[in-house]
Amino acid sequence: MPSETVYRILDKHRAEGDGLISVLDEIQGRYGYLPADALKIVAQEMNRPLVEVYGVATFYRAFSLQPRGQHLVSCCLGTACHVRGAPNIAEEMQHQLGVKSGQTTPDNEFTLETVNCLGACALGPVVVVDGHYFSNVKKQKVKEILARTREGLDKIELTTDQRVFPLEVHCPRCNHSLMDPKHLIDGYPAIRVTITCEGQHGWMTLSSLYGSYNVASEFVIPPDCIAQFFCPYCHSELIGISNCPICSVTMVPLIIRGGGLVQICPRRGCKGHLLDVSE
Repeated sequence: MPSETVYRILDKHRAEGDGLISVLDEIQGRYGYLPADALKIVAQEMNRPLVEVYGVATFYRAFSLQPRGQHLVSCCLGTACHVRGAPNIAEEMQHQLGVKSGQTTPDNEFTLETVNCLGACALGPVVVVDGHYFSNVKKQKVKEILARTREGLDKIELTTDQRVFPLEVHCPRCNHSLMDPKHLIDGYPAIRVTITCEGQHGWMTLSSLYGSYNVASEFVIPPDCIAQFFCPYCHSELIGISNCPICSVTMVPLIIRGGGLVQICPRRGCKGHLLDVSE
C-alpha cells in the first residue's frame, strides 16, 4: 500500500477541517477497504489512539477491514424483508457461494453481507448486488442473480430489462419538476440538476430510467469526485440523510411523482442508489 496516498488524503482533509470519518471514508474509497497500515498512519498523523481509530472503523457498517470481492452481495434482513422470507434468501446465498455473511469467496469474486435495511422495504425481500436492486426475491431466483452478476449486471437492455423503468422526479425542497423534456437520454426526458465539483459549476442531466447510469454534463467530472447537487430552480442543495450502501457518501434525494423517493450517490463512478416507493 503506497503510504504517500494516505498522507495526501490526510493533508487534504486537514486543510478542509474534516474529521476522522471523512478520512477513513476516502481511504476506503481508494482501496476498497481500510488497510491496517493505513489505520496506523491515520492514528499517528491525527494524534489519535490506534484503538479509537479501529473503534470507528469497526462501528460503521460501511467500513471494512478486509478486502472485498469483485462483487458485493447484500441481503436485507430487516423486518419487512424478514417476514417475507429473507432469511431463506440469505441462507441460499450462503449455500450457493459457499461462504457465510461477512466472508469473501476464495477466488475473491463475491463478498456476502446481511444488512438491516436497504431503503426499499415495499419491495422486499431485497437483494442488492453492486448497487443493482433485485426485488421480491425468491429462493429459486438466487442462482439466476449470481449468474447475471458473473455475466455483467451493467450490460442491460433498456427496452426489455424489467429492472429498468422511467421515473418522474421533483425537487424535495421546492417541489418543482426536475424533468427536462428538451433533452432526452435513453429516449426519455432527462433529469436536470446543477452541480459543483472541484471548483467547477454547471449543469448535469441524468437518465430518468431507473437502472441506467447514462449522464451528460457541462464539464468533465473526474473519477471519484464527489459532486454537490443543487435544484436549478430554488438553488437549494440536494442532500439527504442516508449514506450510499457502497461507498458511504451522503446520498442525493429526489422525490418521485406519485409517491416515493429515489436516492443516488454523488460520487463519480459509484453506482450506489436507493429506491423507496412505500406509501
